[in-house]
Amino acid sequence: MTWNHWFDQRLEQRRAQHLWRKRHSLSSPQGTRIQVNGRELINFCSNDYLGLANHPSVVEAGIRTLQNWGAGSGASHLICGHSELHDRLESELAQFVGAERTVLFSTGYMANLAIPQTFLGRHDLLLEDKLNHASLIDAGQLSAGTMERYPHLDFQAAEQMLAGSSASRKILATDGVFSMDGDLAPVLELSRICRQHDTLLVVDDAHGFGVLGDGGGGLLQEMEVPIGDHVVMVGTLGKSGGSFGAFVAGSSALIENLIQFARSYIYTTALPPVVAAMTLASLAIMRDEPQRRERLRNNIAYFRQTALTAGLDLAESSTPIQPLFPSGGMAASDRPKAILQVSQRLYDSGFWVSAIRPPTVPVGTERLRITLSAEHTAEQIDRLVDVLREAME
Repeated sequence: MTWNHWFDQRLEQRRAQHLWRKRHSLSSPQGTRIQVNGRELINFCSNDYLGLANHPSVVEAGIRTLQNWGAGSGASHLICGHSELHDRLESELAQFVGAERTVLFSTGYMANLAIPQTFLGRHDLLLEDKLNHASLIDAGQLSAGTMERYPHLDFQAAEQMLAGSSASRKILATDGVFSMDGDLAPVLELSRICRQHDTLLVVDDAHGFGVLGDGGGGLLQEMEVPIGDHVVMVGTLGKSGGSFGAFVAGSSALIENLIQFARSYIYTTALPPVVAAMTLASLAIMRDEPQRRERLRNNIAYFRQTALTAGLDLAESSTPIQPLFPSGGMAASDRPKAILQVSQRLYDSGFWVSAIRPPTVPVGTERLRITLSAEHTAEQIDRLVDVLREAME
C-alpha cells in the first residue's frame, strides 16, 4: 500500500465515523459576536472567558509595542530572545498567582511537556487523572518515567497507587478545570496525599486561571492551596488572558531547573515581546476589574438555571465549560452523527457551539461544549437555550 493510499484510507474512515473535523475561518476578532463564513454568529465555544482577546487596552498595548519592539523575539530565551517585557510579565504573573517565581513557555502544550521530561528518569512515576488534557498524556508518553492513570477525580485510588509505588521520584499531574467536562480536580486532597508521599503535584489550570479564586489566580488560589514546596501550577494565557503563551509557577529552585534543563523551553524561540506586552495589559484588567469574574459567574448560574428548567441534560459544572449531552437510548455508533446534527442546527440558527467527539472525549460521551463569557447577555443565553431545547428533541 502506498503512503497516499493509506492517507486516503484513514481520512475516509474518519468521515464514515462522523469524526471528521473541519476548520472554519473567522473574518472578525474574537468576541461573543463573530463573523464565520460570511455569517454573523453568537459565539458559545470560545475560551475567551473574560472577553479580553479584543479588549481596547490589550489591542493598544500590542500596537504600541510593535512600534517600539518590532514583531519577533529573534531567538530562544537563553540566546538573545528574552526581553525586559518577558522579565516583567514573569514577575507580575508570580505575584498574581502567589508563587515565588514563574517562567514563560510558548504554549501550554510545551509547558506540560517540560515538567515530566525534565524531572523524571527511568525508575520514576508519573501518575495522571484518566481525563487529563492530551498534552499531559503526551508528556507522560514522552518522558523517561512510567505513566499510570487513576480513575477520574478518584484521589483515594491515586493515594493507593502512590503508596504502592517504589519509584525514586513521583509526580502527580492533573487538570485543574477539566477542559471538556468543566469539573474541578480535588486539589486539597491531592495536595495532602502528595505531601504525605513525597510527590510533586502539577496542576494544569489552563481553564481556571483568571476565572477562579478571589483574585483570579485559579483553582489553587480558590482552594487555598499554596504554590511552592510540592505544588506546581501551569497556566495558559490564551484563554482568560486573551493573548497567547503559557507559564509554570513554582518554587524558585524548580523554575531555575526548568530554565536550565527543560528542552521545550531551551530549544524554541521566545514569545514575541508584543505578546508579553498584551498579556501585561490583560493581567492588569484581570487584577483591576474583578467585576468581570462576577459577571461571568452570574452568566454561568443563569445559563444553568435556564437550561435545567428547560429540561436539558447538563453535566455538573460550576465553571464556564458547560457540557450538554444528547438524549440517551441511542447506540454509541450513532452519537457522533447525532451531536453533529445538533451543532449544525445551532449554526443554522445563528449560534456557534462545537460538537465534541472522540478522540477528544471517550467513545459514548460525545457532547456539545458550551462555553460562557463575561460578555454574554441574558438575551443571548435565553435565545441559545430556546434553540437548544428544540434541537435536542
